[in-house]
Amino acid sequence: MMDILHILAFGNGGWGAVLLAASGVTLSLSVLGFLLGAVFGALAASGRLSSRRVPAWIAHGYGTAFRGVPDLLTIYLLYYGGSIALTQLGKFFGATGFIGLPAFSTGVLAIGIISGAYQAEVYRGAYHAVDPGQFDASKALGFSGWQSLRLVIVPQLMRHALPGLGNVWQLVLKDSALISVIGLVELMRQAQIGAGSTREPFIFYIAAGVLYFVIAAVTAQVFRYSEMRAWRGMART
Repeated sequence: MMDILHILAFGNGGWGAVLLAASGVTLSLSVLGFLLGAVFGALAASGRLSSRRVPAWIAHGYGTAFRGVPDLLTIYLLYYGGSIALTQLGKFFGATGFIGLPAFSTGVLAIGIISGAYQAEVYRGAYHAVDPGQFDASKALGFSGWQSLRLVIVPQLMRHALPGLGNVWQLVLKDSALISVIGLVELMRQAQIGAGSTREPFIFYIAAGVLYFVIAAVTAQVFRYSEMRAWRGMART
């Protein structure tokens, strides 16, 4: 017990502070990736719902590709493909050597692209769950297409989307651990470093598991509270 307390202490050579800082990196990476995924997901959902073939095909291909390809492969392709392109661009301007993409930015982009493919289906399903009469009512009030979408449809769509978005968030949080393969020191990577330095893998991986659980539990409460607020005073169907 004393060894555990000493290893996970916040001072005197303990690893508590660095694990907590790494948890902050994991949370930041997950939040930014999730928000970027919301943009990709909204665009893809609008494409899927479009009556035009080209946007519908592009959106369908995007969703099929990034839901079907392993997430780790997507991360590798973005990082190494982008780094190769950046290196070639650097050589054109006279730079020498390999130029790697920033690991954090690449991780946010990768998580955004991957989660966007899942969020698109959540938004599409939520759109179909909105009562069709709401569309007719907004037209009867004289709203333009944009006003109808912003003031009537999207608020109701989000009520139906929140449970699914909560599930996507949990996937994003777990996917954040994969970004360690391109050199980002987030929670999982910091636990690996600590385990290798102290030869106490059990302590560090249990600590990482507890921190992941805390993040997941707290953010799940945020989604649950948001869902309750969204449905406040309304009967759920």
